[in-house]
Amino acid sequence: MFSPRLEELTNPNTWINAATQIFFSLGLGFGSLIAFASYNQYNNNFERQAIVVSVINSGTSIFASIVTFAIYGFKATLNYESCLERVRLLLLNAFNLAEDTINMENVYEWIEKLNNTYPEQFAGLADRLETCDLEAELDTAVEGTGLAFIVYSEAIKNMPLSQLWSVLYFFMLLLLGMGSMLGNITAIITPLRDFQVLSRNISSETFNGLVCLFCLLLGLGFTTRSGNYWFTMFNDYGATFSLLFIVLIEVITVSYIYGIRRFEKDIEDMLGHRPNWYWKIMWVLVSPALLIALFVFYIVNYIKGGTPTYQAWDKDLGKSVVTEYPVYGQVFIGLLLVSSVSCIPLTALYAYCRKRERGNRSKQHTVSTISA
Repeated sequence: MFSPRLEELTNPNTWINAATQIFFSLGLGFGSLIAFASYNQYNNNFERQAIVVSVINSGTSIFASIVTFAIYGFKATLNYESCLERVRLLLLNAFNLAEDTINMENVYEWIEKLNNTYPEQFAGLADRLETCDLEAELDTAVEGTGLAFIVYSEAIKNMPLSQLWSVLYFFMLLLLGMGSMLGNITAIITPLRDFQVLSRNISSETFNGLVCLFCLLLGLGFTTRSGNYWFTMFNDYGATFSLLFIVLIEVITVSYIYGIRRFEKDIEDMLGHRPNWYWKIMWVLVSPALLIALFVFYIVNYIKGGTPTYQAWDKDLGKSVVTEYPVYGQVFIGLLLVSSVSCIPLTALYAYCRKRERGNRSKQHTVSTISA
């Protein structure tokens, strides 16, 4: 973590993953921040809150990354030492050496020595002799559920007081999931209430319960035997593309369609002062440019990448392997991408039709008034 590979910064996927992580951790593009902000007082100091929330989010992300890298390092070191121990026992048994002859520090010295002394006998061990590499263990990438439920679990079970850490860890995951869902459910309930999708006679408790029940039924599919397969598909393709697109449209709409000057006046009316030059540069230039670049990189990588792939855990190899999606999986991915962003053009079309309809009504009313 503290000696990163700077060449990875030239990889567009690194920045796409970083942007997606920020969207997830801050809740950008999901509608939860807009839903929560709709309950604020008109003169609420949202500028200060935006800075505080961003700083807290960055701080917790750095802290979480330290924990994650520590777990990665612990597991990699444990696997590396276990590999060395297996090689040591293999050499001791194959060449009838004393127990204390070979240790962790001199395994490779003895491999070279025995290879030079007994080349024919050593050649017979080639198919059983493992290559132990700490860097290779550290480079083994695991993400999603593989990181949360396999890598972490393996590391925790080898720690002192493993039962205590296991309870704390999974309790933390439970609270984390509940905390995340509070924002997501609010982002669903608030617009449904505002648009009066259901009758006003339904109480808030009943309405919230129905929404949670519907989400529960949808989530049951992820608990089946193939649940991780569908979860990976939704996680990789149901959020990244749509989040980039939605946040890009939000920034362009506010900065260029609604207008940055009108937006400044609204902020001045609420806070008593206009935003400084830093915010305006970010809204008008930096944020749109970065989002457009990431969006283009994502599409280019998706096209150049060929058949979509995912990481599946192989219990025999004990690691994640890259696997291609079947045809029906690719079709579903296409539908997932389209459905995630279709709300924007459909809503724009609906607003355009409504505006045109109101314009026609206004003309008809004017003509009828003149005739009268």
